[in-house]
Amino acid sequence: MRVVVIGGGPAGVSAALHAAGLGAEVTLIERGRVGGTALNRGPAPVRTLARAARLVRDWSSWEAFGLRGTRPEVDVVATLANAQRVAAYLYERKRMADHIGSEGVDLVEEAGDARFVDANTVSVPDGRTWTGDRIIIAAGGKPGRLPIPGAELGLTYEDLRGLTSLPERVCVVGAADTGCQLSSILADFGCEVTLVEYAPRIVARSDVDVSIALEHAFRKRGISVVTSAAVHELQAQQPGVRVLYRVDDEARSLDVDAVFFAVGWPGNADLIDCAAAGVVTDRSYVTVDAFTATNVPHIFAAGDVDGNSMLVSSATLEGRVAAENAVLGRRRRVVHEIVPAGSFTDPEYGSVGLTEEQARARYDCAVAVARYEDILRPVADGQPEGFCKLIVETTRRHIVGAHVLGEYSAEVIQMVATCMAAGMRIEDVAELQFAFPTFTEGVNQAAQMVVNQLGVRPMPQLWSSLRSTPSVLE
Repeated sequence: MRVVVIGGGPAGVSAALHAAGLGAEVTLIERGRVGGTALNRGPAPVRTLARAARLVRDWSSWEAFGLRGTRPEVDVVATLANAQRVAAYLYERKRMADHIGSEGVDLVEEAGDARFVDANTVSVPDGRTWTGDRIIIAAGGKPGRLPIPGAELGLTYEDLRGLTSLPERVCVVGAADTGCQLSSILADFGCEVTLVEYAPRIVARSDVDVSIALEHAFRKRGISVVTSAAVHELQAQQPGVRVLYRVDDEARSLDVDAVFFAVGWPGNADLIDCAAAGVVTDRSYVTVDAFTATNVPHIFAAGDVDGNSMLVSSATLEGRVAAENAVLGRRRRVVHEIVPAGSFTDPEYGSVGLTEEQARARYDCAVAVARYEDILRPVADGQPEGFCKLIVETTRRHIVGAHVLGEYSAEVIQMVATCMAAGMRIEDVAELQFAFPTFTEGVNQAAQMVVNQLGVRPMPQLWSSLRSTPSVLE
């Protein structure tokens, strides 16, 4: 059996390797360098920039630790070069191209956009074609832009790589994960940042407590946050850009040096001519069922191009499932119930499962919030503003949602997800023997609070709930 995979990001690489392991003859076609956005332009370099921003931020707490010194100066060219060095290191260190080839996959890099010729044939701009018995679409996605006059004046996070100096005033349009990360990094680098969001709150898909606390932290850092705002035009200025937007019926404008769009992640279905293969799409995404199959029986899709769960871990899983179903027949479904996610803002936040609002609509729930000001490690690190929130359905006493804000949130949330995947009851989580002192103790404390609420077993409270100042969540 011949399998052709379009796209060499996490989904495509996973699909190609798994299909080859199952005995198929596989060709993997990548428009650029294998690794996709995740390795080359997205999480890897952005996380490196976030680390640089965090180092700059930490300077402000030196006095509390008895340290002296001047504020670090940001050399934006060197900082961006380091981010690209990390991306290149991962590519070379993993020896991805060599590894893929050694597993029997015919890897085609720097091919340009692959397009369907018909339901079994794919071509690239130089005229080469490949025919497959099964085809897996893993073409990924791209940064979105608003369909407004002057949209070409806006940048996306991919344009960070081309900066030679930092803009003094920045407007970030869109306050989901990417927009908040961009705002946080640029603010730490010393930019004057205005974050504009159409929804009534930032990170609107997150638990409301995360949204409230993150906005509070952003405002405290000097980031201007504007919600319920509709941007309708960008105008060129000399120098800079004018942002025209409305809040309710009030027209407003903002003059800045640069505008960054962070308004979604459209799929690349429009780049591969799905119509030539008869594949149904919805906007820029390929429509798939629970088995990753399209409406064309031998064509499957995985990763960002299907629009389901826009995360690297989900793309990798979907790629494996697509390969298995393509080679062995439809036998395995994709499940996206326990998918932890974290964002490298300052402060970080992480989530898994349901929000409190979603959970209460489905279950009778017990909810507890452990605040980092009651835990030694956050206080010792000088970062006591944060929390761990657990949402437990009371019948089986399983965690159905968790939301963390503060240092190391992207790490802490992984542990909660593991407890959820293992089906642990909350009283078992409450009695795990956590390392001390750590941020993960917040999970332990919140679990003990829920156990006390439910009266499952006696659980003495070993910390004081009395606080001298009100919490952001209150």
